[in-house]
Amino acid sequence: MKHILLVEDDLTYSRIVKSFLEKNGFAVQTAIKVKEAQNLINTFPFDLIIADFRLPDGTGMELLQWSKAAYSQIQVILITHYSDIKIAIKAMKLGAFEYITKPINPDELLATVIESLSSKPKTETPFTEESKAENKSKAVRSSKSSYVIGRSLESEKLEKHVQLVAPTDLSVLVLGETGTGKELISKRIHELSPRKNGPFIAIDCGALPKELAGSELFGHVKGAFTGALDNKTGHFETATGGTILLDEIGNLSYDVQIQLLRAIQERTIRKIGGNKEIEIDVRIIAATNENLILQTGEGHFREDLYHRLNEFTLSAIPLRRRIEDLEDFAMQFLQESNERLSKSVKGFSSEVWEIFMAYDWPGNLRELKNIIKRAVLLSSGILVEKDALPVDIYQPYGLLPAGINSAPFSISNELPSPQDYKSHWIDQEKELIQQVLNNTKFNKSKTARILKMDRKTLYSKMEKYGLN
Repeated sequence: MKHILLVEDDLTYSRIVKSFLEKNGFAVQTAIKVKEAQNLINTFPFDLIIADFRLPDGTGMELLQWSKAAYSQIQVILITHYSDIKIAIKAMKLGAFEYITKPINPDELLATVIESLSSKPKTETPFTEESKAENKSKAVRSSKSSYVIGRSLESEKLEKHVQLVAPTDLSVLVLGETGTGKELISKRIHELSPRKNGPFIAIDCGALPKELAGSELFGHVKGAFTGALDNKTGHFETATGGTILLDEIGNLSYDVQIQLLRAIQERTIRKIGGNKEIEIDVRIIAATNENLILQTGEGHFREDLYHRLNEFTLSAIPLRRRIEDLEDFAMQFLQESNERLSKSVKGFSSEVWEIFMAYDWPGNLRELKNIIKRAVLLSSGILVEKDALPVDIYQPYGLLPAGINSAPFSISNELPSPQDYKSHWIDQEKELIQQVLNNTKFNKSKTARILKMDRKTLYSKMEKYGLN
């Protein structure tokens, strides 16, 4: 049984959520203050924290930061009345699994809780001092692989390239849209390499706090900076003998890029505040959904680091270009969802298959996996039926406001200047996002699906345009 800590000072709301989660098979303890929650977390191995943002003695954000520093394997979901986009962005960067606004849809809450718990590596290790110390490690170790080779020509080509580069020690750059399985490809390379018995550590560079990124990657010595109360082993040292995946590599600051370049060139690292060179034996795989060449031209990413990382390039394939593989992925995700949710759904109705084949999957494999997990949760029969699917995937524009033109600007006989194009596009984009948000009652996940952008991009655009 999974154990959840609910931190909520509204006692009526807390009782409702606690009762709902307990009826769905979870053990739930409650707290009303940050300090009380910290004391409970220090004495019991919780799997998930659900925390209100505003608490009597602090905020859920403070609890998030504390828990990620002390027990990084505990997932955190933040809940609040306040639709503050800056808080949402910061929470995701600090490692929150999800950010949900009240009033909460029970099915959405349950699906989010199940997804957050299933993303953790399963362990039966007792809560000892050793396991407590392990929890404090921020290395994200990959769980059971969902990798599917596929049957399309592009998939076969990708697998051949993976098998070609895996036995070597070349640094690999994996490119691809959000949700295309870049981490799964990286894990596949590791599993086919001579390093397969060593650690595979995946680091989300976008989630590393800017001021602590160097410490997280390379470690620090006691007293190196305020708050450095003890020596710390960084991810590179931990990954020695194995593979390290630097996901969203384009998010690293310029200073950390310099440190990384030196580590690759010299095969040594130096802890923050230290003067000792530490030899490392690590294979580096970098992944990104951004155009690093463009970033080098703009001065945001070092060109010499780009070439060091790009000894071999692989491109993850968008799901819309590998529809021949959709059935294989769907059945794989169905099996995984059955195991995680203790269900026995056997397949999909013909109507669901038609919807799957007609949809263009802007969220790629991640979207497919989440939709199937939700559908399995909601299904009571042996097949997934249409009513278990989100309406957006078969009526993707059903919530768009009447009168919104999908074109970025209207056509006229007089050609506008480049600046006019840009200005008009910005105005149209802002208006479209605002109206879709209004129609979805600020349901950001649904808005992102309708607009065909990932959630982080939506948050950034909302912050940019001041759409609260």
